Amino acid sequence: MTHLLAIDQGTSGTKAIVVDYGSDGSGRVVSVAEVALRPQYLAGGAVEQDPEAMWDSVVGAGREALARAGVPVAAVALANQGETVLAWDRDTGRPLTPAIVWQDRRAESVCAPLAGSADRIAQRTGLVLDPYFSAPKMAWLRAGLTRSGVVTTTDTWLVHRLCGAFVTDTSTASRSLLTALESPTWDDELLDLFGLAGESLPAIVDSDQIVGETDVFGPTIPVAGLIVDQQAALLAESCLEPGAAKCTYGTGAFLLAQLGEIPARSSSGLTTSVAWRLRGQTSYCADGQVYTAASAVRWAIDLGLVPAADHLDTVATDSSDGVLCVPALAGLAAPWWDSGATASFTGMTLSSTRGHLVRALLEGIAAQVTALADLVGTDLGRPLTRLRVDGGLTRSTVLMQAQADLAQIPVDVYPSLHATALGAAACARLALEPSLTPAEAVGTWTPVHTYEPRWSADHAADYLQRWRRAAESTLQNQGETS
Repeated sequence: MTHLLAIDQGTSGTKAIVVDYGSDGSGRVVSVAEVALRPQYLAGGAVEQDPEAMWDSVVGAGREALARAGVPVAAVALANQGETVLAWDRDTGRPLTPAIVWQDRRAESVCAPLAGSADRIAQRTGLVLDPYFSAPKMAWLRAGLTRSGVVTTTDTWLVHRLCGAFVTDTSTASRSLLTALESPTWDDELLDLFGLAGESLPAIVDSDQIVGETDVFGPTIPVAGLIVDQQAALLAESCLEPGAAKCTYGTGAFLLAQLGEIPARSSSGLTTSVAWRLRGQTSYCADGQVYTAASAVRWAIDLGLVPAADHLDTVATDSSDGVLCVPALAGLAAPWWDSGATASFTGMTLSSTRGHLVRALLEGIAAQVTALADLVGTDLGRPLTRLRVDGGLTRSTVLMQAQADLAQIPVDVYPSLHATALGAAACARLALEPSLTPAEAVGTWTPVHTYEPRWSADHAADYLQRWRRAAESTLQNQGETS
């Protein structure tokens, strides 16, 4: 019997779980601990986190999960935010800047002068020239905050504090705009382009690799299983075959589809990156992003539209009565890639209630995810037939039914709220047990609920046509898409 500690360090909080891999190999969560974090949303598109609060949340959640489990663990795994960066002192581990969160849009000033290289960057990296990714934020930080220390994604800093290693994993590196899609190494041409030549950058490791040992949580244990949060959820939900897709509804909503070993570039505005590198084999995924999902719900709570996230379904009306919402509270990602897009409610009358607005908000999130699902189908050459889902917002029946209705496919809800942490745990398990395959490390699962479409195809198509017109009206350059 093997127990593992897995930590999911996210935007809105850090979750730690202890997983018991019994004799049948299935992973059973025996304890959970969570520490909330609240990023600062500031003027000018700034989104920042306090690095020390982030570190304290990792240590606190990990120790609490272990105390609740009351068992020794064989290793600790870490899933990270992917594109959140900071500068820090490599000698002391002291942060030199706030953590610049993946939602932060200030690096638009870095991207704009590079517009002439956008096609070259996309072809080389599989990504889009956008402040969402790591390199523009790193360059912005260097230009405006500090030239001291090293500038890396948060996983490198956290792992360094845990065990002294200076590493990142292939999936995280592939989200940086600093690696060629086919090669897990830092690319000199891209580093030059972003003004980052000469930076000290971490070694890039596989996700099933032991990178060091830590005693931060008690007795010394290996640190293994490093991976981006969304790719971790893709793994946990057994999206191992090309065409299998999942969407995680967290701070944002993230739809990823497995591509297998072929790093096909998107022709429809999505991005392609490394899903993971396990057992010496690289798997790739296509992905699209909705920047505000749970963060849009938090915004609605702060405005008093709904008292709490667990009241969404009781406040939402049965119909939005013509009200449409484009929840572009932090701009729009694929396929528009417009950081200047703004949120909107349209179709309101004097009879519109807060229930209509809440319903429209949830349908707006589902509509954005549906747009991504359609684009994935275009890239794959065949439509998605099912969508696997996870994350806190899957507890909203209204949102999940809207997702099935708009996408016109069944939606399978993952039976655990801890998919990201479980995916990281599976990577650590592979590091400890060389004979296991990825499929064996993940195991099998049965949906806790499947939502079937209730709307007709015509009804869904009409809604999506109206919603897309509303979305295009929010663009900074109206009517343009990428």
